[in-house]
Amino acid sequence: MDNLDKNTIGQEQEKEIDLIELAKKLWENRKFILKACGIGLLVGIIIAFSLPKEYKTEVTLAPETNTTQNGGVGALAAMAGINLQQNTGSDFPPELYPDVAASTPFLIDLFDIQVEDIKKNIDASLYTYLDEKQKKAWWSYILSAPFKLLSLFSSEGDTIVLDSKSRIIKISKDQKEILEDLQSRIDVSIDKKTGVITLSSTMQSPEISATVVDTIISYMQKYIVGYRTQKARQDLVFTEQLYNESQENYYKAQKNLSVYMDENLGIVSARYRNTQERLQNEANVAFGVYNQMAQQLQMAKMKVQDTTPVYAIIQPAVVPLKAASPRKLLILIGFLLLAGVGSCGWILVKDSFARIAIDIKTGT
Repeated sequence: MDNLDKNTIGQEQEKEIDLIELAKKLWENRKFILKACGIGLLVGIIIAFSLPKEYKTEVTLAPETNTTQNGGVGALAAMAGINLQQNTGSDFPPELYPDVAASTPFLIDLFDIQVEDIKKNIDASLYTYLDEKQKKAWWSYILSAPFKLLSLFSSEGDTIVLDSKSRIIKISKDQKEILEDLQSRIDVSIDKKTGVITLSSTMQSPEISATVVDTIISYMQKYIVGYRTQKARQDLVFTEQLYNESQENYYKAQKNLSVYMDENLGIVSARYRNTQERLQNEANVAFGVYNQMAQQLQMAKMKVQDTTPVYAIIQPAVVPLKAASPRKLLILIGFLLLAGVGSCGWILVKDSFARIAIDIKTGT
């Protein structure tokens, strides 16, 4: 037992000695560590102030949904973060909202919106703004220079083509880059507990950021309303056709009866009465169909109105006053820590590398 205790004490002393030696080694090389931290801080300052400012605008809205909760169980599930809502056939699942905002046709529709920033003298379409007015860090121009030289020899088209028959969208490489850039600047999230939708847009201009997210809300509402009311609008068009046909048939039957009665005034015969009764019955039947279709037409219009969702905007688009990125302080702290940890690690392992190199040379 005494030997074991002595060995344990000896190991603890060796560890303490090792830690002390490591601390001494770091202290002896403190100038190197401070220089490395200074260089890291300088690099962090260059990067932090080279990145362009980005402004983020968020909008929250609560859509109307045709859902039913499972009583108290549904309430308890909502508290636990589980959504037990069941969508009706014509409802649009909120989970698909991000997919709609990220779809190519939706993004292409945003290209033509007009954006404006008086302070920066910008008045152009969103596509032109993203393509020509966006600032980049200086190193991005260096990295993209070889690709721009290669693009001079390419023969790609410059127009977006939408084939309505085959539903194929053809875009160039530059347009694809703009699409991907715009897609990365738009974010749509859903709160599964409350169903609240949060839309955000990040741009280098606060005014343009607010304009884009406000337009996205308008386009999103239009898309969802079109989806929700598609079946009802198709039924309305079909009902209007039947209504117009029944109205035409009724007017025609009524006109035939009136013409026949006017042409046979004062005539008393069984054949006349039979023909008159037949025309009268045809007019009555036509009127009954016409009256029924008029009622169904009104019901179809009411159904379209009933299936049209209503969106309550909780937080409208407000022009941001502060930039969301870059976070300069975090960048400086990150580079400072990286330089400090890296320099300390190099000091601690460089002797090991030196010994390994000597062993390799001596062949031991």
